[in-house]
Amino acid sequence: MRTLIITAFMSLDGVMEAPGGEEGYRNAGWTYKDVAFDEAAYEIKGREQDQATALLLGRRSYEAFSPVWPEMTEEFAGYNALPKYVVSTTLTADDLVDNWGPTTILGSVEDVARLKETDGGPILVRGSGTLGHSLAEAGLVDRYHLLVFPLLLGAGRRLFGAADVDATSLVLTEHEAYGNGVQKMIFDVTRTGST
Repeated sequence: MRTLIITAFMSLDGVMEAPGGEEGYRNAGWTYKDVAFDEAAYEIKGREQDQATALLLGRRSYEAFSPVWPEMTEEFAGYNALPKYVVSTTLTADDLVDNWGPTTILGSVEDVARLKETDGGPILVRGSGTLGHSLAEAGLVDRYHLLVFPLLLGAGRRLFGAADVDATSLVLTEHEAYGNGVQKMIFDVTRTGST
């Protein structure tokens, strides 16, 4: 079974909205406006591009990334080369860009579960907060790659949902703190009966 990894920039209070400056959020751009840049903290992003074999996005993230990322050939070369899957009930093939490689529309979380059962390596989820909530609630997330920024942002879309679900146990497999206060935390999700 393929590993499904959610990767996110997150404030200490769990906000993941608009880290790169996307319009519509009052604290947009918080990863670079409010915290000093430390290249070492972003090593995980290069590693993700090297190790992932597919990119999974929700509709809103697809619509935000697809006009921009294909042109960012240096920064996102690894992501751009990956096959992409978009979970949406409203997008059609006519809505997909034609310069971002093969893209498949999945209609449900159940389709993601079937994708996980195919041959291949890790599937990476970028952005896609609503999708991330649904995947976690369905028990499909295997790992979290988090860069936690030393900020309290208050209002905003959060990485973790508020559904009334059973507790999810995590095992910290990698951690590093950087001089700018950012912390890298990689957690594996443990399943009942796992060792």
